[in-house]
Amino acid sequence: MEQKYIESTLELMDFIQDSPSCYHVVANAAAILENAGAIRLDERKPFKVEAGNSYFVTRNSSSIIAFRMPEGEATGYSIVAAHTDSPSFKVKSNPEITNGDTYTTLNVEGYGGMLMAPWFDRPLSMAGRAFIKKDDGSVEERLVNFDKDLCQIVNLCIHQNREANTGHEFKIQKELLPIICEGGRKGAVRNLVADLLEVDEDDVLDTELFLYNRMPGSIWGIDDEFFSIAKIDDLQCAFSGLKAFINCEDSQSSKIQMVALFDNEEVGSSTKQGANSDFLRQVTDRIACSMGWNEDRKYSVQAGSFMLSADNGHSFHPNYPEKCDPTNKPLINKGIMIKYAGNQKYTTDAQSGAYLKNILQNAEIPYQVFHNNSNVTGGGTLGNISTTQIAIPTVDIGSAQLAMHSPYETAGTMDTLYLTEGMKAFYKV
Repeated sequence: MEQKYIESTLELMDFIQDSPSCYHVVANAAAILENAGAIRLDERKPFKVEAGNSYFVTRNSSSIIAFRMPEGEATGYSIVAAHTDSPSFKVKSNPEITNGDTYTTLNVEGYGGMLMAPWFDRPLSMAGRAFIKKDDGSVEERLVNFDKDLCQIVNLCIHQNREANTGHEFKIQKELLPIICEGGRKGAVRNLVADLLEVDEDDVLDTELFLYNRMPGSIWGIDDEFFSIAKIDDLQCAFSGLKAFINCEDSQSSKIQMVALFDNEEVGSSTKQGANSDFLRQVTDRIACSMGWNEDRKYSVQAGSFMLSADNGHSFHPNYPEKCDPTNKPLINKGIMIKYAGNQKYTTDAQSGAYLKNILQNAEIPYQVFHNNSNVTGGGTLGNISTTQIAIPTVDIGSAQLAMHSPYETAGTMDTLYLTEGMKAFYKV
């Protein structure tokens, strides 16, 4: 395997390792953008944008939009959209279940469409955010990450569950509650948060915490052609979008280059920070307002725009070949996946598909086509949702991967670089 592919994969895995929740994803993305010279904007204050500068704005600390104004007259937007969230278990309020004086387990609920079996018997921790009451009476938001092996969802042994290997419907409220300590310890989580943030327990007003897999990433295979880690869906696309954006600063494009990372894709996107919110539309409206465009000018720029909805898709699985479409079988390490669906769950049509294929061909970046098997219901993504808020021609793309929505997913070592370079080529048009 060429070193350039290994390096891009290691860089992605470092980003994922440092981003155990959607809030950490956005904080790390903001740091990357600021280090590249982007200027932070505040939704509560007027936008003041100038030609040639880069900017970013966050919402709910879990979604972020960055954009770069061209030096000359803008002719449209070039947008890469991805999402910051991943399927997991969310920790409920008052989470300790004490079970007498035996063990304390955490009361959790599912977030998104998880593969549940792989969550058993592996080291887990919690990450997210907390809101802390300060001495002056104000409330401060703080990131939380217990950077240790903190809890575990423990299987029932085969001797007490002889049907374990013959198919099983998991019940979160009974079987997927992680053990966190011995004995009965009410208030343990709040105490942990207070200790971590060095505040009084009474000042911890509220938290949003998610479980995450502590297993480190791995590059594997005879030729190091695969890698596995948590949250490949969709942090591979989010990271590639960020990398492409910051590395196109010298582009001569007349487009407003933009990367938009939304939260809550895994639960339908219909939140104030999701792709089905007004976030993207408001940002484009406020750019237009700051630039002094009238409404006709604003819509003419919008009409000259294009979006890549970047969310990973399914590779051919050698153990389940019947799950794949018979004539469109994407493979790991074979290039960017362009996704189509007759039910419009993917927004790619012949026009938008041809536009992107032309860009990728000119840049000599490999690509492949994905359709769902007609008898297998596929998942949704960002593109068809965001275009209900702002109508822009869109193509759905991603990398081919395996074990999607497992806490330890698998993808190709070459594909992060393919994705990043493909997005860079798109931005430069």
